[in-house]
Amino acid sequence: MPSEDRRRSGFKQRTRLTAAREQLLSAITPHDRTEHLRLSLADGRVVATELTAPTPVPNYERAAMDGYAVRAADTVGASSRSPAVLDALDAETDCRPNGAVPVHTGSELPDGADAVVKIEETETVGDELEVFVALAEGTNVGAVGEDVTENQSLYQPGHRLRPSDLGLLKSVGCREVAVYQNPTVGVIPTGEELVEADPEPGELIETNGLTISQSVNRWSGVATYRNTVTDDRSALRAAIQRDLTKDVIVTTGGSSVGERDLLPEVVGELGEVLVHGVAIKPGYPVALGVVQETPVLMLPGNPVACIITAQQFLRPALKQAGHLPVEPVPTQSATLERKLPSEPGTRTFARVETRLGDSDSDLTATPVRTGGAGILSSVALADGWVVVSEGREGYSAGETVDVEHWEALP
Repeated sequence: MPSEDRRRSGFKQRTRLTAAREQLLSAITPHDRTEHLRLSLADGRVVATELTAPTPVPNYERAAMDGYAVRAADTVGASSRSPAVLDALDAETDCRPNGAVPVHTGSELPDGADAVVKIEETETVGDELEVFVALAEGTNVGAVGEDVTENQSLYQPGHRLRPSDLGLLKSVGCREVAVYQNPTVGVIPTGEELVEADPEPGELIETNGLTISQSVNRWSGVATYRNTVTDDRSALRAAIQRDLTKDVIVTTGGSSVGERDLLPEVVGELGEVLVHGVAIKPGYPVALGVVQETPVLMLPGNPVACIITAQQFLRPALKQAGHLPVEPVPTQSATLERKLPSEPGTRTFARVETRLGDSDSDLTATPVRTGGAGILSSVALADGWVVVSEGREGYSAGETVDVEHWEALP
């Protein structure tokens, strides 16, 4: 059982969200495991070594326009009134003096040529080509390495690969890339009342483990979704110890101060509890710890609180473990339709529905539910949430607020 002191004291002292997150991240060292992947499998992965171009792009001089490859010296003085007259040569031949070879955009410049005249600046007369413009050497010619030079540095370690990056890497001749492995996460739902299906009175279907596991996979992690562990000290201890090979352990339920909330004490016995109780609503019973250098995130069992604390703590933990920066949550300004209260000194995450008005810039936000940490549908049916800072006592109807679309963020 939890200690009587902890049960009596409850959460009189709650750590501010920013401070709690900083304590957690300070305990996480990015892992150093790497793997080589084909480019087709590397989208979204993090570069592990500097990537340079083994070959230039293009690796040949090419025509930048449809027209004719010529020697610039043969067009000196050419104009609309006094064109240069050149021999019209066959395609795919060398360009001899006073000759013109037809080329297409991207085709290799024939030997001997050093410029390309656009087709609209010429006229064919029998076996001859009239050129109505004087050209400088290199006109309408794509030089070797114009796009990428040989040995040019492309990406540094820590860069997250995008589809356009993969195209560039393929263009310079790369077939595979060294990337960091995605961080591994043991997801352990806890609670003796949880079942997988067909709940009896007093039982609940376990959903947090599924939600968190899928969130881990979306956030560039690899989740191992464990079976539910009952509220037993020995069973919880064994479950934590089993997953100490993971980069992160996350549990759901059993993090508060009730008789069955054993996880903070179990983690404290195995390692250290960094934070227990954070000034956020919902989600204040979250606990953060470390066991043998493995961070352990103890998320509340109430579904809404579990989702919010996962976004606030688990997502940045995964990003840091996997060498990724933590991007800000996409936001959209909206006009609040109803008053939104909050508790001073506590950061409140209020679920809202959004609706467009007459124009795309006219967005309204309606609170779905400001309380009810166990009402999962209030998150599933919401479009985002409004964050009320610790220093405010809510928002009034008609105020402009920022709606965070947290599920849009990888």
